[in-house]
Amino acid sequence: MNKQKISLILLTIFLISVGLTLANALLQDNNTVENKTGTLTISNKSIQYENAGKCVEVIDGNTIQVYGIGKVQLVQVKTPDVNESGFSDAKKFVEDKCLGKTVYLDIDDLQPEDKYGRTLAIVYTDTEDINKELIDNGFAKISYFEPSEFKKGEI
Repeated sequence: MNKQKISLILLTIFLISVGLTLANALLQDNNTVENKTGTLTISNKSIQYENAGKCVEVIDGNTIQVYGIGKVQLVQVKTPDVNESGFSDAKKFVEDKCLGKTVYLDIDDLQPEDKYGRTLAIVYTDTEDINKELIDNGFAKISYFEPSEFKKGEI
């Protein structure tokens, strides 16, 4: 075996090791939530949540991927679709707020999943109601549906 082949094999092993290390670091949640239910206080308001996990991907302005939970659809908000103006801004806003952070989910008790199997929830970080922030910052509109535990105008 010549030196070039040995170098190529060693480089391949090195790159695989680096890739696995990075993947492990991204999936490891340093802010592990031992008890997945609990209470947060945001803007002097007590918030009950039913699940929590690390946001590992932002799919669009109102859909995220949460480690250990799966896809989560932010309820009661409508952000622009991929081919509409404002799509990138809404997605970037949610990435800045959620990606890589622990998010807390107030899951809709009356309709916990949509027809695509996504968990329907209001999403919180340690300090913010992301659904409300999307609306307040002009990245989304209220999109009320029934059945829902969340009443029209609550967000």
